[in-house]
Amino acid sequence: MIKQVDYFLEGGSQGVLLIHGLTGTPTEMRFIAKGLQKQGFTVYAAQLSGHCGSVDDLLATGWRDWADSVAAAAEKLSAKVDRMFIGGLSMGALLALNQAIEYPHNVAGLALYGVTFRHDGWSVPAIGRLSFLLPWVIPMGIGRHRVFIESYPYGLKDERMRKRVVEAMSAGDSSTAGLPGHPWPALAELFRLSRRVRARLGKVYAPTLVVHARQDDIASFQGNAEVVLQGVHAPTELLALEESYHMVTLDGERQRVIDRSVGFFQRLARSPRPETEGEEHFGLDALAVE
Repeated sequence: MIKQVDYFLEGGSQGVLLIHGLTGTPTEMRFIAKGLQKQGFTVYAAQLSGHCGSVDDLLATGWRDWADSVAAAAEKLSAKVDRMFIGGLSMGALLALNQAIEYPHNVAGLALYGVTFRHDGWSVPAIGRLSFLLPWVIPMGIGRHRVFIESYPYGLKDERMRKRVVEAMSAGDSSTAGLPGHPWPALAELFRLSRRVRARLGKVYAPTLVVHARQDDIASFQGNAEVVLQGVHAPTELLALEESYHMVTLDGERQRVIDRSVGFFQRLARSPRPETEGEEHFGLDALAVE
């Protein structure tokens, strides 16, 4: 049974929608959410369709259902705030980009945490690096019941946080730590979404903060973060982390991630709204790299 674990944190007139990753939960975004609320933002950590339940619950959904979850959450948050920003982790970053492409007037800025177009990080085994082929393999009836099980270091360099996450996954409560692996059909859906978003990156006009670990164990910096930096039609900022792995919203440098996210959204909140679709100045005129 799917447990509802999305949450609203009431704040001011500027809102941030947060989106978790594939097989994950809104809990992945809790530190970011609390940090943003503390600085006056209204925050909605949404729950994707099919998540926080069983494998069968997840497999009953696909990328369009997940995108619909984001659209519904955005509509809910927009009714409470004057301006909305979106932050997404891993696949959630792809869904954030997709929302900005589909509804450009309603997304004032993006924060992409460990954006994942493909699984090509240093800890991914050889067969996992071929997972981008799943959209063609699964329709042939191959691998419908296969799962890529999460393995060390579980996207976390911080040993204490890793231990907590692994214990939560082992306890079997998917509403807290998500599922312990990625079913092949769900991964196939992720890569269908990935192809769609990557082909349309030029339609992203919202200022974008890219937060990515240099040593991301799941999604390499070059194959994922740089795709966004080179592809979006918007001002971009980069926060490259040296002491984190994939789960940057939970890992040891999470306070840097929170501080940079808060500063980024605050600057956008102070800037004037663009008057027309495709206008590229939200008060950020140049690439900023840390």
